[in-house]
Amino acid sequence: MTMAPVIHNDVEKCVDAIIEKVGKDIKFGMPLGLGKPVHLVNALYKRAKVDPSIKLVIATALSLEKPSASAGLESKFMGPFVERLYGDIPDLEYMIDLRKKALPSNVEVTEFFFKAGSFLKDDKQQENYICTNYTHAVRELTALGVNAVSQIVAKKEINGEPRYSLSSNPDTSLDLVPILREQEKKGRKVAVIAEVNNNLPFMVNHAEVGEDEFDLILENPSYEYPLFGAPNMAIMPADHMIGFNASTLLRDNGTLQVGIGSLGSALVYSAILRHKNNDVYNELMDELKLEERFPVISEIGGRDTFTKGLYGCSEMMVDGFMHLYKAGILKREVFDNVDLQTLLNKEKITHDVSMATLDALIEQDVLSTTLRAKDVEFLKQYGIFKETVEFKGGSLLVEGQTIEPKLKEGENRKLIESYCLGEKLKGGIVMHGGFFIGPNSFYQDLRDLTPEENDKFCMTSVRFINHLFDHEFGNQQLKVAQRQDARFINSTMMYTLGGAAVSDGLENGKVVSGVGGQYNFVAMAHEIDDARSILKLKSYRQTPDGPKSNIMMSYGHCTIPRHLRDIVITEYGVADLLSKNDQEVYIELIKIADSRFQDELLNQAKAAGKVAKDYQLPDIYRHNTPENLLKTFNKYKAKGFFDPFPFGCDFTAEELKIGKALKGLKAKTATRSGLLKCMWEALKVKYVPEEFSPLIDRMDMNSPGNLKEKLEQKLLVSELLAQQA
Repeated sequence: MTMAPVIHNDVEKCVDAIIEKVGKDIKFGMPLGLGKPVHLVNALYKRAKVDPSIKLVIATALSLEKPSASAGLESKFMGPFVERLYGDIPDLEYMIDLRKKALPSNVEVTEFFFKAGSFLKDDKQQENYICTNYTHAVRELTALGVNAVSQIVAKKEINGEPRYSLSSNPDTSLDLVPILREQEKKGRKVAVIAEVNNNLPFMVNHAEVGEDEFDLILENPSYEYPLFGAPNMAIMPADHMIGFNASTLLRDNGTLQVGIGSLGSALVYSAILRHKNNDVYNELMDELKLEERFPVISEIGGRDTFTKGLYGCSEMMVDGFMHLYKAGILKREVFDNVDLQTLLNKEKITHDVSMATLDALIEQDVLSTTLRAKDVEFLKQYGIFKETVEFKGGSLLVEGQTIEPKLKEGENRKLIESYCLGEKLKGGIVMHGGFFIGPNSFYQDLRDLTPEENDKFCMTSVRFINHLFDHEFGNQQLKVAQRQDARFINSTMMYTLGGAAVSDGLENGKVVSGVGGQYNFVAMAHEIDDARSILKLKSYRQTPDGPKSNIMMSYGHCTIPRHLRDIVITEYGVADLLSKNDQEVYIELIKIADSRFQDELLNQAKAAGKVAKDYQLPDIYRHNTPENLLKTFNKYKAKGFFDPFPFGCDFTAEELKIGKALKGLKAKTATRSGLLKCMWEALKVKYVPEEFSPLIDRMDMNSPGNLKEKLEQKLLVSELLAQQA
């Protein structure tokens, strides 16, 4: 008999209950990102701080922190912004102490994914980092000995019973909790705890669970806080062009996975441009001569609208999927029955139900010509038969009619068609996601879904999404059938001419972020015949020593080995590396490199014996420069396309101007000579121009009190003047 959970309205009593249940050696697991139970973990951490007899290990990934800023101009800019967006959200207190290097000796924090670059200078976190694929996170938590797991959940009363939604984070919970329950049966002490926060969207399908999922529930309206929103980042011109190039590889009626950040948003924007402004989209494709320079686009991609639509299958459901949904692109429904899905893929049936649907199911050996009870339940489940149809005594009963369940007899067929058939298939899913995080407008969009729309979104286990071989949630054949023409699109930092991707770390061993699900999707693309793995990167990066190519001869670390090379995209084009020999791989990558580095890369390749000595890169690939890119980009921007914030912005218009100036200052003062030059220009500023007064007000710099503050004001005004010129 399942025990009802104990519900607490006081977090300290909930901590007492955890300690009573599992003891003082607590290995506390929390999901990645948004789903962390902030009040509970804060109280547990505080208890460990004052009680050294408690040994606490916090195991998680991507601990969310409010943006911080260094003193001076940056702090004046970020302070009001952070207060406006995050003022009512409690901090993760273990992160505050971790940043101060003040964690007590009885507390350890270990993560398998960092916010990019956030712990490069933290030796302790580098030591405690667990390198693993996302699909293996549950395995690592189990090996670590996690005995208490918790997350925030949404709650609803449905048909008189309390129901809970794992909402943003069923990704690991759906797999981990059953393992803990099996351990519990063998005598191990475990605790599964929910912290209710009804600001979470109540997602259904796999994410919806009963109260028996939990041992303890922390529920108090005063503990509910706004969700942590990740602001939209500006999509820069190079980002937009990378997204545009990637969008040409999408195939109507296919599958899409999108990564986080501005490159993901850029892809979504261009997909919507392709669908809603197809003439402009094709004009730009032709102007860039993309199909001529990169034939793979014609072979596997497209330039038409998304008539049949796309299905989303992504470990992270980014806000872009909601934009695609509202644009009428995310609409291809998949079903959890391999036979039904296969017939849809082969266009033997459509979503409109008819007798031809039944005939196709007979031909596929899904149904016999004489229906049985289980056949009728199957047909009702997917909307092929009406809900009112009953199977009793070997006959179909509906609307007062008794019908023989024989599908091949003429009179029965007419009766079945008239009384039994539904109108459309039901139970289709347009999006499978493992976790979500995004801007606050995204959370509101999810909360605003109608019940019928919510049914089409399925938050689920990361193993279901990232891995084909999964006995718990579905078989390999079903996943392959659902994921037809899949484009698994992620980002990388650097790429070697040999075909290896550098996405998570540096050659000195420092971890930048984590492998996450990137390897999973790359490997999966190689297992599905019509799927492709697509990695996007900017062709170069700015450093204090000048621009450096992100495509390089070699590098001392890789995330994706070169034998898993597939498609690579920069702002300059598309490199198809699949099944190519080494010379072809090297050349394809040089074609999409920044032209300032092409000769050096080509000479290195020739010196290594990887490219023939007499090879000459065709002139059509020799014009990859920021200047040429901006010339084309600005032409379309002037027409109203490729806005840096097409999906909204949390910054005010004044903040955008200030932010641009601060970014310019930061770049210019990165070197000593640049700093001196900026200071010299600043000293020429005698007063604040009237048009800059609102900006100076926003920075609270109207009355500088000392020499440092006066110089900061002049530096800002000087840069604003420079950008105005």
